[in-house]
Amino acid sequence: MSGVYSTTVVTDFVAQHYLTVPDPGPIEGAPHSHHFEVELTFRGPELNEYDYLVDIDDVKAALAALKDRYRDTLLNDLPEFEGGNPSVERFARVVFERVTEAVTDDTVAELAVTIWEDNEAAATYDASV
Repeated sequence: MSGVYSTTVVTDFVAQHYLTVPDPGPIEGAPHSHHFEVELTFRGPELNEYDYLVDIDDVKAALAALKDRYRDTLLNDLPEFEGGNPSVERFARVVFERVTEAVTDDTVAELAVTIWEDNEAAATYDASV
């Protein structure tokens, strides 16, 4: 039986969005804020030569860049959300794509991005890298 390592790193920030689906309701259809928590979980079967799955400093740098990009912004105004609904599900996929460009450790086989939009609701995008 073989195991899998996982390493999780978290950050949070406040950003705004409004939903663009038909009849989103008076609150969700108007710009509003969420205190998003972004949780990155890297998984892989092997560790590197230093017994790390992923360089946490690289992950923290990627999260800092994400925080700088999205904090206090209206997600709808950003090009990565153009032409679609800026749902928390789509946000998780956008973050996945940005993080996999920035963190490229060979030992990482999968990444799960979970974004909490409040204490009760979250979405995850999980895929091989």
